[in-house]
Parts: sequence; structure tokens; C-alpha cells
Amino acid sequence: MPSNSERRAESRRLVLITGASGGIGEAFANVVSEDNSDLILVSRKEGELNRVRGLVAAKFPKRNIIVIALDLAEPDSGMKLAGELKERQLTPDVLINNAGYGLFGRTAELPYDQQIGIVDLNIRALTELTLQLLPAMVARRSGGILNVASTAAFVPGPFMSLYYASKAYVLSFSEALAGELAHSGVTVTVLCPGPVPTGFQQRAQMESLKFMRYIASLSADEVARAGWEGFKQRRRIVLPGTLNKAAAYAGRYAPRWLTLPMMRFLQTPPETRGSP
Repeated sequence: MPSNSERRAESRRLVLITGASGGIGEAFANVVSEDNSDLILVSRKEGELNRVRGLVAAKFPKRNIIVIALDLAEPDSGMKLAGELKERQLTPDVLINNAGYGLFGRTAELPYDQQIGIVDLNIRALTELTLQLLPAMVARRSGGILNVASTAAFVPGPFMSLYYASKAYVLSFSEALAGELAHSGVTVTVLCPGPVPTGFQQRAQMESLKFMRYIASLSADEVARAGWEGFKQRRRIVLPGTLNKAAAYAGRYAPRWLTLPMMRFLQTPPETRGSP
């Protein structure tokens, strides 16, 4: 593995991607590799990470691709990852915080541990990694962070309350950092895709929501490309797709008395429609 100085002499970024074992994270691995970058791929699924590494390496044999199997929902995982990076003398130029999940159902009835896990992964791990890696970027006056939020960040989300709230945090945190770091040389971008056909919907148990099939119009590859291009253009918010832009702006500026009952109607589990 080349040292940081050797890699930078070759003008290649080192990009750390969380949640890289599938979906948008896997798409980011491909898109970033096309752009002359080396990779650190992080996920709890080691087998899937190795699969992604193999596919990317087959297309880009000169790329250095490091796999780190780690469950970021575990306590202090951000510090563990930062420690491993330091031990290996790896200094990422870019952090892509993509790992996250959601759950669909009544908040009072969903498993407690899985709901707390949303907070741990979507909020705590993202924040930990940002706090661990940002100071070095600021000191170098280069690099940046690309956080993956969602159009869910712009509205309340009955029956996915924690997921929507977690993405609202990611959006607010990212925008605040971008403002704070203006003219610092460090870029902070937040990517807000709409529904994307990946394993997310199955894990969230959202298959019963038929309206999802009509709005999941962009592929993971299209979303990752839009996010990466927006990051390189130093854009603060990236909203891929015309429908997603419209939905996000409507959610941001429409009154809650309108958006809340609308979202409740759209996301009420079919078997409980009409229930309190």
C-alpha cells in the first residue's frame, strides 16, 4: 500500500465510504474509482465488501482498495475506525457518510433495539466520524465530507419517525458545517435523494407501500454520480431529480398542518388504515 505522500504524488484522492457493501455506497465506490481515487470501504458485511472490492478492482486494477469490516452502530465505532486508520497511516481526503437504515411501522410497536440503532448509525456514527476526520482536513485546508441524507429530511415522517428525524439532523448538521467552513478549503455537501431501489426498502419493511414504486425513479448509480459531481462543484445541497427537488422544496416551505397529515396518509400501513 503506497504511503499518503506517494499516493498524493500520483494525484489520487483517498476516499472513505461507509455503508459500502451495497446500494448507494457500492455505487459511490464505482463512481469515485472512475475519478482516479483510492478507496477505504467500510461496512459490517465483510463478505459483501470483498465482493464490491473485487468488482471495482476488476475495472480499475491500479486502484488501492482497503476493506474494513466494522459495525458502525456499535458504541465508539467511530473512534475504533479512526484508531485503525491512524495505525495504518491512512489519512482520508474525503469522507462519504453513507451508512444508514430506517424502519417502517408504528413507533410504539417497533423493536426498541432496532430503533435506537437508527440513532446510533444515522446520527452518532456519522457525527463521530466527522469529528474524528474533520480537524485534519481543516489543518490541510483541503478535502471534505459528503453526507447522505434524504428528501425525508424536509418533512415529518409518521410511521418512520426516527428515520425522518435522523435525516433532518444530517441535513441541518451538514448545512451548518458548510456555513462554518466557508473559505476554509474544506467542502461539506449533503446529498438528499428520494427513494432509490436498493435493499433499504426491504430492511425497512416498506414493501407494502405501493406509492414507493412510482417515485423511486433514480438508480443508485445516478444518485451517487449526482452526489459526487455536486461535491466536486462544492455545492451545499444536492437534490438529484426534478421530482425530488419539487418534493424537497414543497416539504421545506409548506406548513406542517398540510405536510403532516399528507405524510401520515401516504405512509400509514395498509392493514391499519382507519386506525387511530
